[in-house]
Amino acid sequence: MLRGPEEGWLKSAEEIMEILEAYDLTGSLRDAAELAGCSHHTVAEYVQAREEGRLTPGRAQRRPMLIDAFGPKLEEWVERSKGKLRADVAHEKLVALGYTGSERTTRRAVAEAKTAYQAGRRRVHRPWVPEPGCGFSTTSGPARRSGV
Repeated sequence: MLRGPEEGWLKSAEEIMEILEAYDLTGSLRDAAELAGCSHHTVAEYVQAREEGRLTPGRAQRRPMLIDAFGPKLEEWVERSKGKLRADVAHEKLVALGYTGSERTTRRAVAEAKTAYQAGRRRVHRPWVPEPGCGFSTTSGPARRSGV
């Protein structure tokens, strides 16, 4: 049975696109399966999912996690530490607050929070656009005469 977008597709987006293109090209489940290198049952499932609108573009939706309830607290700690928060320290604090998830999940969440923190604090580099009269001048010394 084909898994839906909520559980995550078994094939990559590229493979699904290749299967559907082969079906659109041939109009036959078996011929499309031969072109795509899969079963005609797989082609039928993906064609049916497309017709029902179950194939959504983009990435699969993020599943809810235990750490989600503590997200604002993590963001606050990252903000207060100016992005220097260590995940092991954060995990100990979260356990004291009643978090029951794993340390690996905490590490992922802290890394995500740090990335978001750093993205909001990046310098913006603008290209230098010279304006007439406000830039580098090449006539700083006596003028040279040509043909002397």
